[in-house]
Amino acid sequence: MTALYDKSGVTFEYPENWSLDEDALPPQALEVTVRSPRGGFWSVRFERAAVDPHQLAQTAVAAMRDEYAGLEVEPVHELVEGVQLVGMDMSFFYLDLTSTAQVRALQTLQGTYLLLCQAEDSDFDQLQPVFRALTASLLRRTC
Repeated sequence: MTALYDKSGVTFEYPENWSLDEDALPPQALEVTVRSPRGGFWSVRFERAAVDPHQLAQTAVAAMRDEYAGLEVEPVHELVEGVQLVGMDMSFFYLDLTSTAQVRALQTLQGTYLLLCQAEDSDFDQLQPVFRALTASLLRRTC
């Protein structure tokens, strides 16, 4: 079963057994994170301002570099639900485990969206279809 999140320009379906956290950021911004029971997560940050998607993705990568030494980054362009996303695929070690993170960004007439998903590699392959479904749901309902 799925649950629906719908607030302030951010609408998506997510698995009902995942936990949801939302943060109100400076006016005109919102961040929502859903977490799997196993610890992987998918997050969307929405800014009503017109922010360059490439710059937003680079800022997210810079924050990851500050957090994880040895972060490996690969630029990505991805088409989802007919919408072009820009971003990076990242891999890193944390507590002797390898993890994968993906950051994607896009700009619409409503504002700019930054998407981030992350999980340990042992879980990522299983969670990736869910992460893709979350992103597709957001894009179908938002763009």
